[in-house]
Amino acid sequence: MAEDLNIQSGTKQEQYESLIPQIEGLLHGENNLIANLANISAALKEQFNWWWVGFYWIHDDELVLGPFQGPVACTRIKKGRGVCGSAWEKGATIIVDDVEKFPGHIACSSASKSEIVVPVFHHGNILGVLDVDSAHLSDFDEIDQIYLEKIVGLLPGL
Repeated sequence: MAEDLNIQSGTKQEQYESLIPQIEGLLHGENNLIANLANISAALKEQFNWWWVGFYWIHDDELVLGPFQGPVACTRIKKGRGVCGSAWEKGATIIVDDVEKFPGHIACSSASKSEIVVPVFHHGNILGVLDVDSAHLSDFDEIDQIYLEKIVGLLPGL
């Protein structure tokens, strides 16, 4: 298991290309979901210095807060509510350039300006979502979508 994270500079794509093998190292041989979600959150937060990075997991027909890095967050989110609940309902990644313009956005923090939410699938079923917030407008794009979808796909046992 890797113990140190090598923070890479360069283009967003170069940063992801450097980070993915390190995340694979963190996950290798570890089957505990909580530990793996925590390490993915920490690695992404360290590499990109986003405002908030974490997971929500489906429990009793709600998204429930899981491992994360950043300030305190909303604990439960209903299906279809906010960006996280909408990504769960649609079963697709959602990129929001300006959260103030997203209908029904749940404002856990006024510092959050843009957001990407990536569903986590197992055998075609959604188990939860990876939620990433930035303090900058329009901080996420298709490159983030491609690589974050790849990263959640690395989770062992899913």
